Amino acid sequence: MNENNQIFDTIVIGSGPAGLTAAIYNSRADLKTVVIAGNQPGGQLTITTSVDNWPGFPNGTGGIKLMMDMQQQVKNLGVEIKNGLVKKISKENTFKIELDNGEILECKAVIVATGAATKWLDLPNEKELIGHGVSGCATCDGMFFRGKTVAVIGGGDTACEEAAFLGKICEKAYLIHRREELRASIAEQKKVLDNPKVEIWWNSEVKKVTGTEKLESITVLNNKTGEEKILPLDGLFVAIGSSPATEFLKGMVDLSETGQVLVGQNKEHVTMTSVEGIFAAGDCVNIKHKQAIVAAGEGCRAALDAEKWLER
Repeated sequence: MNENNQIFDTIVIGSGPAGLTAAIYNSRADLKTVVIAGNQPGGQLTITTSVDNWPGFPNGTGGIKLMMDMQQQVKNLGVEIKNGLVKKISKENTFKIELDNGEILECKAVIVATGAATKWLDLPNEKELIGHGVSGCATCDGMFFRGKTVAVIGGGDTACEEAAFLGKICEKAYLIHRREELRASIAEQKKVLDNPKVEIWWNSEVKKVTGTEKLESITVLNNKTGEEKILPLDGLFVAIGSSPATEFLKGMVDLSETGQVLVGQNKEHVTMTSVEGIFAAGDCVNIKHKQAIVAAGEGCRAALDAEKWLER
Protein backbone atom coordinates (compact mmCIF):
# COMPACT_ATOMS: atom_id res chain seq x y z
CA MET A 1 0.00 0.00 0.00
CA ASN A 2 0.94 3.66 -0.22
CA GLU A 3 2.23 3.85 3.33
CA ASN A 4 3.20 7.53 3.27
CA ASN A 5 -0.13 8.66 1.80
CA GLN A 6 1.97 10.42 -0.79
CA ILE A 7 0.05 11.84 -3.74
CA PHE A 8 2.06 12.40 -6.92
CA ASP A 9 1.12 15.02 -9.46
CA THR A 10 1.86 12.62 -12.31
CA ILE A 11 2.70 8.96 -12.58
CA VAL A 12 4.39 7.98 -15.84
CA ILE A 13 3.86 4.35 -16.82
CA GLY A 14 6.69 3.23 -19.09
CA SER A 15 10.42 4.00 -19.27
CA GLY A 16 11.15 4.24 -23.00
CA PRO A 17 11.79 7.51 -24.85
CA ALA A 18 8.15 8.66 -24.46
CA GLY A 19 7.91 7.96 -20.75
CA LEU A 20 11.31 9.34 -19.79
CA THR A 21 10.80 12.51 -21.86
CA ALA A 22 7.42 13.05 -20.17
CA ALA A 23 9.09 12.64 -16.77
CA ILE A 24 11.80 15.16 -17.67
CA TYR A 25 9.25 17.78 -18.68
CA ASN A 26 6.93 17.22 -15.72
CA SER A 27 9.79 17.31 -13.25
CA ARG A 28 11.10 20.57 -14.75
CA ALA A 29 7.59 21.98 -14.31
CA ASP A 30 7.95 21.24 -10.58
CA LEU A 31 5.40 18.43 -10.68
CA LYS A 32 6.03 15.57 -8.26
CA THR A 33 6.55 12.66 -10.65
CA VAL A 34 7.41 8.97 -10.50
CA VAL A 35 8.13 6.55 -13.37
CA ILE A 36 6.99 2.91 -13.38
CA ALA A 37 9.65 1.16 -15.49
CA GLY A 38 7.68 -1.87 -16.70
CA ASN A 39 9.18 -5.24 -17.68
CA GLN A 40 11.73 -3.76 -20.11
CA PRO A 41 13.33 -0.68 -18.51
CA GLY A 42 14.44 1.63 -21.29
CA GLY A 43 12.03 0.17 -23.84
CA GLN A 44 12.80 -1.36 -27.21
CA LEU A 45 15.89 0.80 -27.80
CA THR A 46 17.70 -1.41 -25.31
CA ILE A 47 17.75 -4.21 -27.92
CA THR A 48 19.07 -1.87 -30.62
CA THR A 49 22.85 -2.08 -30.77
CA SER A 50 23.44 1.22 -32.59
CA VAL A 51 21.23 4.29 -33.02
CA ASP A 52 22.23 6.50 -35.95
CA ASN A 53 19.10 8.66 -36.29
CA TRP A 54 18.85 10.30 -32.85
CA PRO A 55 19.82 13.99 -33.27
CA GLY A 56 23.01 15.20 -31.67
CA PHE A 57 25.18 12.12 -32.18
CA PRO A 58 27.20 12.61 -35.39
CA ASN A 59 28.72 9.12 -35.05
CA GLY A 60 25.64 7.44 -33.63
CA THR A 61 25.26 6.01 -30.15
CA GLY A 62 24.37 2.70 -28.53
CA GLY A 63 20.72 2.01 -27.78
CA ILE A 64 21.41 0.85 -24.24
CA LYS A 65 23.72 3.81 -23.57
CA LEU A 66 21.14 6.30 -24.85
CA MET A 67 18.44 4.91 -22.57
CA MET A 68 20.78 4.66 -19.57
CA ASP A 69 21.72 8.31 -20.09
CA MET A 70 18.03 9.29 -20.31
CA GLN A 71 17.28 7.35 -17.12
CA GLN A 72 20.17 9.07 -15.34
CA GLN A 73 18.91 12.46 -16.54
CA VAL A 74 15.49 11.67 -15.07
CA LYS A 75 17.04 10.59 -11.76
CA ASN A 76 19.23 13.71 -11.65
CA LEU A 77 16.02 15.75 -11.73
CA GLY A 78 14.85 13.97 -8.60
CA VAL A 79 12.40 11.54 -10.21
CA GLU A 80 12.26 8.01 -8.82
CA ILE A 81 12.13 5.16 -11.34
CA LYS A 82 10.31 2.19 -9.82
CA ASN A 83 10.65 -1.32 -11.20
CA GLY A 84 7.44 -3.24 -11.72
CA LEU A 85 4.33 -3.58 -13.83
CA VAL A 86 1.00 -1.83 -13.44
CA LYS A 87 -1.86 -4.28 -12.83
CA LYS A 88 -4.70 -1.79 -12.97
CA ILE A 89 -5.76 1.84 -12.64
CA SER A 90 -8.81 2.94 -10.67
CA LYS A 91 -10.26 6.41 -10.23
CA GLU A 92 -11.93 8.02 -7.22
CA ASN A 93 -11.02 11.60 -6.39
CA THR A 94 -7.51 10.71 -7.51
CA PHE A 95 -6.04 7.83 -9.53
CA LYS A 96 -4.89 4.68 -7.75
CA ILE A 97 -2.16 2.71 -9.56
CA GLU A 98 -1.78 -0.89 -8.41
CA LEU A 99 1.58 -2.55 -9.11
CA ASP A 100 2.27 -6.26 -9.49
CA ASN A 101 4.02 -6.33 -6.08
CA GLY A 102 0.84 -5.11 -4.35
CA GLU A 103 2.03 -1.54 -3.89
CA ILE A 104 -0.57 1.15 -4.58
CA LEU A 105 0.45 4.64 -5.71
CA GLU A 106 -1.80 7.67 -5.83
CA CYS A 107 -1.69 10.58 -8.29
CA LYS A 108 -3.65 13.40 -9.88
CA ALA A 109 -2.70 12.62 -13.52
CA VAL A 110 -1.40 9.57 -15.39
CA ILE A 111 0.76 9.41 -18.52
CA VAL A 112 0.69 6.02 -20.24
CA ALA A 113 3.81 5.38 -22.32
CA THR A 114 4.00 1.59 -22.26
CA GLY A 115 5.02 1.17 -25.90
CA ALA A 116 4.44 -1.83 -28.12
CA ALA A 117 6.42 -5.03 -28.47
CA THR A 118 7.49 -6.29 -31.90
CA LYS A 119 5.96 -9.64 -32.80
CA TRP A 120 8.78 -12.04 -33.56
CA LEU A 121 8.74 -15.37 -35.39
CA ASP A 122 9.55 -17.24 -32.15
CA LEU A 123 12.14 -19.41 -33.85
CA PRO A 124 15.23 -20.83 -32.12
CA ASN A 125 18.25 -18.51 -32.47
CA GLU A 126 16.11 -15.55 -33.65
CA LYS A 127 16.24 -13.46 -30.46
CA GLU A 128 19.96 -14.18 -30.00
CA LEU A 129 20.66 -12.62 -33.42
CA ILE A 130 18.72 -9.39 -32.80
CA GLY A 131 21.26 -6.67 -33.47
CA HIS A 132 23.45 -9.16 -35.34
CA GLY A 133 21.50 -9.33 -38.59
CA VAL A 134 17.97 -9.67 -37.24
CA SER A 135 15.90 -6.51 -36.72
CA GLY A 136 12.33 -5.33 -36.27
CA CYS A 137 12.80 -1.93 -37.93
CA ALA A 138 14.26 -1.21 -41.38
CA THR A 139 14.22 2.57 -40.97
CA CYS A 140 16.24 2.11 -37.76
CA ASP A 141 18.78 -0.44 -38.95
CA GLY A 142 18.53 -0.60 -42.75
CA MET A 143 21.53 1.64 -43.41
CA PHE A 144 23.82 -0.99 -41.88
CA PHE A 145 22.89 -3.25 -44.83
CA ARG A 146 23.51 -0.86 -47.71
CA GLY A 147 24.54 -2.84 -50.79
CA LYS A 148 23.81 -6.19 -49.10
CA THR A 149 21.13 -8.90 -49.38
CA VAL A 150 18.19 -8.76 -46.99
CA ALA A 151 14.69 -10.15 -46.49
CA VAL A 152 11.51 -8.76 -44.95
CA ILE A 153 8.89 -11.04 -43.39
CA GLY A 154 5.26 -9.95 -43.69
CA GLY A 155 2.61 -8.77 -46.11
CA GLY A 156 1.04 -5.67 -44.59
CA ASP A 157 1.74 -1.96 -45.00
CA THR A 158 4.77 -2.00 -42.70
CA ALA A 159 6.36 -4.96 -44.48
CA CYS A 160 5.86 -3.34 -47.89
CA GLU A 161 7.18 0.02 -46.67
CA GLU A 162 10.28 -1.67 -45.28
CA ALA A 163 10.85 -3.78 -48.42
CA ALA A 164 10.49 -0.69 -50.64
CA PHE A 165 12.94 1.25 -48.45
CA LEU A 166 15.46 -1.59 -48.42
CA GLY A 167 15.02 -2.04 -52.18
CA LYS A 168 16.48 1.44 -52.64
CA ILE A 169 19.65 0.90 -50.64
CA CYS A 170 20.33 -2.84 -50.74
CA GLU A 171 21.69 -5.03 -53.51
CA LYS A 172 18.69 -7.35 -53.20
CA ALA A 173 15.60 -7.46 -50.98
CA TYR A 174 13.22 -10.40 -50.61
CA LEU A 175 9.68 -10.02 -49.31
CA ILE A 176 8.58 -13.31 -47.77
CA HIS A 177 4.83 -13.68 -47.28
CA ARG A 178 2.87 -16.72 -46.14
CA ARG A 179 -0.12 -15.97 -48.41
CA GLU A 180 -0.46 -15.48 -52.17
CA GLU A 181 -1.59 -11.87 -51.96
CA LEU A 182 -0.45 -8.89 -49.91
CA ARG A 183 -2.59 -7.31 -47.19
CA ALA A 184 -1.05 -3.87 -47.72
CA SER A 185 -2.81 -0.95 -49.35
CA ILE A 186 -2.64 -0.74 -53.14
CA ALA A 187 -0.25 2.22 -52.90
CA GLU A 188 2.18 0.32 -50.66
CA GLN A 189 1.92 -2.83 -52.79
CA LYS A 190 2.79 -0.82 -55.89
CA LYS A 191 6.04 0.41 -54.35
CA VAL A 192 7.14 -3.20 -53.92
CA LEU A 193 5.75 -4.69 -57.12
CA ASP A 194 7.35 -1.93 -59.23
CA ASN A 195 10.78 -2.27 -57.60
CA PRO A 196 13.04 -4.58 -59.67
CA LYS A 197 15.34 -5.14 -56.66
CA VAL A 198 12.52 -6.59 -54.54
CA GLU A 199 11.60 -10.23 -55.12
CA ILE A 200 8.45 -11.61 -53.50
CA TRP A 201 8.30 -15.19 -52.28
CA TRP A 202 4.62 -16.10 -52.04
CA ASN A 203 3.13 -18.82 -49.80
CA SER A 204 6.40 -18.88 -47.90
CA GLU A 205 7.19 -19.24 -44.20
CA VAL A 206 10.51 -18.97 -42.39
CA LYS A 207 11.22 -22.17 -40.50
CA LYS A 208 14.81 -21.67 -39.37
CA VAL A 209 17.21 -18.80 -38.67
CA THR A 210 20.88 -19.81 -38.97
CA GLY A 211 23.96 -18.03 -37.67
CA THR A 212 26.33 -18.00 -34.72
CA GLU A 213 27.90 -14.57 -34.23
CA LYS A 214 25.74 -13.06 -36.98
CA LEU A 215 22.91 -14.02 -39.31
CA GLU A 216 23.99 -16.31 -42.13
CA SER A 217 20.82 -17.70 -43.73
CA ILE A 218 17.17 -18.61 -43.28
CA THR A 219 15.29 -21.77 -44.24
CA VAL A 220 12.03 -21.02 -46.07
CA LEU A 221 9.14 -23.47 -46.59
CA ASN A 222 6.69 -23.10 -49.47
CA ASN A 223 3.43 -23.99 -47.74
CA LYS A 224 1.80 -24.96 -51.05
CA THR A 225 4.45 -27.26 -52.52
CA GLY A 226 6.26 -28.31 -49.34
CA GLU A 227 9.60 -27.33 -50.91
CA GLU A 228 12.28 -25.93 -48.59
CA LYS A 229 15.00 -23.50 -49.64
CA ILE A 230 18.00 -22.06 -47.83
CA LEU A 231 18.36 -18.34 -48.47
CA PRO A 232 21.74 -16.75 -47.58
CA LEU A 233 21.19 -13.30 -46.05
CA ASP A 234 22.98 -10.41 -44.44
CA GLY A 235 19.86 -9.00 -42.81
CA LEU A 236 16.39 -10.19 -41.78
CA PHE A 237 13.62 -7.71 -40.92
CA VAL A 238 10.56 -9.06 -39.12
CA ALA A 239 7.47 -6.96 -39.95
CA ILE A 240 4.53 -9.06 -38.84
CA GLY A 241 3.09 -6.47 -36.46
CA SER A 242 3.42 -5.33 -32.88
CA SER A 243 1.37 -5.65 -29.71
CA PRO A 244 0.72 -2.54 -27.61
CA ALA A 245 1.24 -3.08 -23.89
CA THR A 246 -2.23 -1.91 -22.90
CA GLU A 247 -3.92 -5.00 -21.38
CA PHE A 248 -4.14 -3.32 -17.98
CA LEU A 249 -6.18 -0.45 -19.50
CA LYS A 250 -9.03 -2.59 -20.84
CA GLY A 251 -12.31 -1.30 -19.46
CA MET A 252 -10.63 1.86 -18.18
CA VAL A 253 -9.96 3.91 -21.34
CA ASP A 254 -11.05 3.54 -24.96
CA LEU A 255 -8.77 1.32 -27.02
CA SER A 256 -8.72 0.54 -30.75
CA GLU A 257 -9.55 -2.95 -32.02
CA THR A 258 -5.85 -3.74 -32.07
CA GLY A 259 -5.24 -2.40 -28.55
CA GLN A 260 -3.81 1.08 -29.15
CA VAL A 261 -4.88 3.82 -26.74
CA LEU A 262 -7.25 6.27 -28.45
CA VAL A 263 -6.45 9.94 -27.94
CA GLY A 264 -7.33 13.21 -29.64
CA GLN A 265 -11.00 13.62 -28.75
CA ASN A 266 -10.14 16.55 -26.47
CA LYS A 267 -9.07 19.41 -28.75
CA GLU A 268 -7.36 21.33 -25.95
CA HIS A 269 -5.36 18.35 -24.65
CA VAL A 270 -4.68 16.22 -27.72
CA THR A 271 -2.90 13.43 -25.83
CA MET A 272 -5.75 12.93 -23.36
CA THR A 273 -7.56 9.60 -23.46
CA SER A 274 -11.29 9.03 -23.03
CA VAL A 275 -10.76 9.51 -19.27
CA GLU A 276 -9.95 13.01 -18.01
CA GLY A 277 -6.53 13.05 -16.40
CA ILE A 278 -5.14 10.03 -18.23
CA PHE A 279 -2.82 10.89 -21.11
CA ALA A 280 -0.96 8.60 -23.51
CA ALA A 281 2.05 8.84 -25.81
CA GLY A 282 4.45 6.78 -27.90
CA ASP A 283 4.03 3.39 -29.55
CA CYS A 284 1.05 2.42 -27.37
CA VAL A 285 -0.78 5.16 -29.31
CA ASN A 286 1.06 5.66 -32.59
CA ILE A 287 1.04 2.57 -34.83
CA LYS A 288 2.42 4.32 -37.93
CA HIS A 289 5.60 6.11 -36.86
CA LYS A 290 7.50 3.60 -34.74
CA GLN A 291 10.50 5.85 -34.14
CA ALA A 292 12.13 6.72 -30.84
CA ILE A 293 12.33 10.42 -31.68
CA VAL A 294 8.59 10.51 -32.46
CA ALA A 295 7.83 8.74 -29.17
CA ALA A 296 9.97 11.27 -27.29
CA GLY A 297 8.12 14.16 -28.96
CA GLU A 298 4.78 12.66 -28.03
CA GLY A 299 5.99 12.16 -24.47
CA CYS A 300 6.76 15.87 -24.37
CA ARG A 301 3.26 16.73 -25.64
CA ALA A 302 1.64 14.46 -23.05
CA ALA A 303 3.67 16.07 -20.25
CA LEU A 304 2.70 19.58 -21.39
CA ASP A 305 -0.96 18.55 -21.70
CA ALA A 306 -0.89 17.03 -18.21
CA GLU A 307 0.75 20.16 -16.79
CA LYS A 308 -1.88 22.46 -18.32
CA TRP A 309 -4.72 20.19 -17.21
CA LEU A 310 -3.38 20.08 -13.65
CA GLU A 311 -3.16 23.87 -13.55
CA ARG A 312 -6.92 24.01 -13.97
